Amino acid sequence: MSVKEYVRERFMPHIWCPGCGHGIVMNNLIRAIAELGLPKNDIVMVTGIGCSARISGYLDFHTLHTLHGRALAFATGVKLSRPELTLIVPMGDGDALAIGGNHFIHAARRNIDITAIIMNNSIYGMTGGQFSPLSGYGTLATTAPFGNIYESFDIVELAKGAGASFVARTTTYHVATLKEILLKAITHKGFSVVEVLSQCPTYFGRKNKIGDAAEMLNYFKERTVPLGSEKKQKDPTLIERGIFVDEKRPEYCEEYRKIVDRVGKGR
Repeated sequence: MSVKEYVRERFMPHIWCPGCGHGIVMNNLIRAIAELGLPKNDIVMVTGIGCSARISGYLDFHTLHTLHGRALAFATGVKLSRPELTLIVPMGDGDALAIGGNHFIHAARRNIDITAIIMNNSIYGMTGGQFSPLSGYGTLATTAPFGNIYESFDIVELAKGAGASFVARTTTYHVATLKEILLKAITHKGFSVVEVLSQCPTYFGRKNKIGDAAEMLNYFKERTVPLGSEKKQKDPTLIERGIFVDEKRPEYCEEYRKIVDRVGKGR
């Protein structure tokens, strides 16, 4: 199927800011799905609120645009009722780890077969540039004009600790790797977490004097290293990217079905 077939052209052009990294994520997600040959009717995309959540309006799948932070809760309901469907949940900083943080850790703990894509742009872009759980210590935001004093979550470590069976991190600069990781995440049987460092030149880049979109992409190039790189040992501030967890574990829907079958036979 052509990549174009997955897009709702009637809603184009998109409303993301020029230079926003979310379009790169959408591009590579479409290419991964096209390469897998997944029928559109077998895919459900669930989103909450925020810049990242707009992606569900542009892709021609079954889509649910839900409440802020509740995307994984809605996706869990869909998956339990229709376990044969492929569930993809793109989220931003807040949907995933602020108001949605509790849903995130429990979806990981259950190891339910859902692919969670966290577009980490370190800011709340849609609502005016407030700092988020991923902004990091010392960064500037409209709600932290003198510097943020909160440390940020490490999504990879949080997902690992909560029990996700597939955990990866990449960036919008590393597009070839991004597509390959999404391929593996979608086909993985269990809860998959893909963190994508995504540039927000409008609020985060401008406010923190990092530069425009091209300069932010270059930042991802220079400040990230492959998992296990010797450069990380010499400079601990570098961010590792790659696949951190890829394990086969019991999947929630399958285990639930076993209980239903066992109880049904015992009647």
